[in-house]
Amino acid sequence: MARKANAVDFWRGFALVTIFINHVPGIFYEQFTHRNISLSDSADLFVFLAGWSLRLIVGRPEDPTPLGRVMFRLGNRILTIYVAHIAIIMIAIAMLASAAVLLDNPLLLEWHNAAAVFYDPVNAHIGLVLLTHQLGYFDILPLYVVLMALAPIFLLVHRFAPNWLLPVSLALYFTTLVFRLSLPTWPTNGTWFFNPLAWQIYFVLGFTLARERGMGGWVRRHIFWLRLAAIPIVVYGLLVVQLHWWPDPTKVPEPKLLFLLSKTYATPLRVIQFLALITVMSMAYPYIERWIGLIPGYLSRLGRNSLYVFCVGSVLSLGCQILRYIYKGGFLLDTAFLLAALAILWLTAWLADKREDRKK
Repeated sequence: MARKANAVDFWRGFALVTIFINHVPGIFYEQFTHRNISLSDSADLFVFLAGWSLRLIVGRPEDPTPLGRVMFRLGNRILTIYVAHIAIIMIAIAMLASAAVLLDNPLLLEWHNAAAVFYDPVNAHIGLVLLTHQLGYFDILPLYVVLMALAPIFLLVHRFAPNWLLPVSLALYFTTLVFRLSLPTWPTNGTWFFNPLAWQIYFVLGFTLARERGMGGWVRRHIFWLRLAAIPIVVYGLLVVQLHWWPDPTKVPEPKLLFLLSKTYATPLRVIQFLALITVMSMAYPYIERWIGLIPGYLSRLGRNSLYVFCVGSVLSLGCQILRYIYKGGFLLDTAFLLAALAILWLTAWLADKREDRKK
């Protein structure tokens, strides 16, 4: 039987829905997602909760799941995510090609960095398999694959020196920012939109804060005071976004990435504001569960089956982009798209739950 609604699944479901909305540029409802009041967005939350969930898989250092079993689970998970990514990429390419043919508009072949797939197919398909070529709005799962590939290292450090995991992650993070390290793309020139060398900090923070001891335990013991300290940081993030107080790249000192806002590099201002936001919002779930009816159950079901829902949501978002391009969008059409997508995402999660029930 599927597990009951809980805060982790709820917030992961919330992230999935808002990622879908934000992946349909121009849709009426994107103005209500929290990226409009925050320096971070749902991608940060999704990766953070992926690290939190990994912590639940590996067990406690004092009572660990057998190492071989965990490594097998991690390998299986990496393969599953990779195959899922390749599958939705192939569907996306077919959707763009079909739209270009049906609408007699070859410019659609160039949407979301897809041009190389059609004009340099040999190299581009090698790049797709190697994850060095990525389509726009389909670049979170490659990041997830790399982070899960690093997970065995996190696991070993967690088992034998748990207090060293976050310092090592921070060292890699700041080295990446200072020296502007990144992974290159190919065959098109560029770098990964989500730089795994920087974004691993969210993954490790989620993993670390899920622990009952160490930093996670310290945060739980001092959560009241941390929330008070976090409130002005959250307000500052709101003001930056609403009043456009973005740091001026010409006026900040070197190394500039320590002071600028960058999603690609998950720069410190973004990470700090994200941590403040989740510190404040961590107290909200019990009230949401008590007062807002079916929403916790709905979002928890989505979060419980996050990979299925993310894949279907990614394909749906591209479909909505194409339909909005044809019909020009508008409040009524956008509302119809959103309601249909929410229903399909729920059906996806429901079928995944039924599949898991039949296995037991």
